[in-house]
Amino acid sequence: MDSWLRFSAQSQAKERLFRATQYACTLLGYTLQKGGAAAELRKTISQLEAHMSLTRKLLRLGNSIEALEAAKRAIHLSDGVLRLCLTISHLNRAMYFACDNVLWAGKTGFISKLDQHKWSQRSFRYYLFALILNLTRDVYELRLLMESEARYRAAKSPPSPYPSTALPDDPLSSSATPALPAMSMWLRRQLHLIVTVLYSNPPLLLDLLKNSCDIFIPLERLGIYPTGPGFVGACGLASSVLSILTMVHPWLKLKP
Repeated sequence: MDSWLRFSAQSQAKERLFRATQYACTLLGYTLQKGGAAAELRKTISQLEAHMSLTRKLLRLGNSIEALEAAKRAIHLSDGVLRLCLTISHLNRAMYFACDNVLWAGKTGFISKLDQHKWSQRSFRYYLFALILNLTRDVYELRLLMESEARYRAAKSPPSPYPSTALPDDPLSSSATPALPAMSMWLRRQLHLIVTVLYSNPPLLLDLLKNSCDIFIPLERLGIYPTGPGFVGACGLASSVLSILTMVHPWLKLKP
């Protein structure tokens, strides 16, 4: 099992490079189409994109095992929210990879008469569920860090000799303060807190950006929120670059 996981890790690095190339081709194809480029050139880019996609499916063969191992590790986490989000996310990833493996077998002819559209939609549904859970985990960790930072600031600031005029956590809970100014000040304070926390926690920032970019891909493929190939290509390329960055610099990978 350890040997397979090491091999899988090497395959994942290659897969990320192919993924970046695939979505770069998607973005380039959209740009060429808008620019009125020659049909032959657009066809070549489209074929290269299809080849990159098929190669990625080959490199992802067996990734379900790695996802199941990750789910087994996540189920022992002490934090209940992280345990729930990560375990179910990894299980959805395992199902996504399994569907993707079946789809690869259909595209290469190992399984004849496979309904590729059905299996593609099924795999993207699992992918979408996994990303929703990953984003939930990111927001949860962001909230915990914001609360910790707020407590640190409150403890660090000296007590005021004058009566407190600080805004409550909920700006609408106090009828003494006008609603709109209180809401505006509360939002500015929360925004500054978010920026401070993300700036001091690059792994969380990168994971949040990566998942935010990735989620538009299944939303587009499933027809839930169509954005067009150009936007999907840009999001896919951006998230691929961020993934490669976390592989080159492992300390940037969010743990657990």
